[in-house]
Amino acid sequence: MGKKKRKMPGLNTSSTADISFMLLIFFLVTTSMDTDQGLARTLPKPPEDDQLNNEIKVKERNILNIRINKDNYVMIGEDYASLEDVKERAKEFIKNENDSPNLPERKPKKIKELGKTMMVTENHVISVQTDRGTDYGVYFAVQDALVAAYNELRDEISKQEFGFRYEFLTKDQQKAIREIYPQKISEAEPKKYGGQK
Repeated sequence: MGKKKRKMPGLNTSSTADISFMLLIFFLVTTSMDTDQGLARTLPKPPEDDQLNNEIKVKERNILNIRINKDNYVMIGEDYASLEDVKERAKEFIKNENDSPNLPERKPKKIKELGKTMMVTENHVISVQTDRGTDYGVYFAVQDALVAAYNELRDEISKQEFGFRYEFLTKDQQKAIREIYPQKISEAEPKKYGGQK
């Protein structure tokens, strides 16, 4: 009697597509994608007709020049600086606590929410200029350092005047703090510094 050939059982693949689809949905739902990159900036309002022909003049003492060259070196004025230097120098510049003649002019300003007049440097401008070859990472790090300087100053005055950090204040209180420390960062058109790129 001859041997009977045994059939190999087949592999059931009918649910493979369903499983693949479920895994795809699972990974799409559970994976987070960081898409919030960029800078939170509000563009200035367009100039009025009578301002179109007038150049805005800013006193030299009211401008803090920060430049980033093609080799990603940061300079404040003529001095090389680290990111920590950028933050500290920006805070010193914005605040001008000792009314230094080399830092922005301090002027009295009535802050309605506080019910008093304070000395502020509302005409200050921090100018950031980059080389076309500057890495985005360095540019964003400098911007972060400048925003951190404003945030720290706003937190200090918020605690002093209202007893809370800036983020915990009401909208009106935050507006008052922004009047004391308005964020003024000018981003000049990229230029080429030192050498070809």
